[in-house]
Amino acid sequence: MSDIRWQKSSFSTETADCIEIARVAGVAHLRESDAPHVIATAERVGLRALVHGVKRGALDLNLG
Repeated sequence: MSDIRWQKSSFSTETADCIEIARVAGVAHLRESDAPHVIATAERVGLRALVHGVKRGALDLNLG
């Protein structure tokens, strides 16, 4: 997957760890910038559900 064009948020800096995303043939590929060899893939519906869950706080851990 070295020929994939990865994008990261405009909120990210060069030194900050961030999530990068790429789209190839209708499939989204996600990776964390500090572990670029670990790639998750998702169809559009799954990615949309993930983003909505993150925005709602549904994935927040209660560690307190």
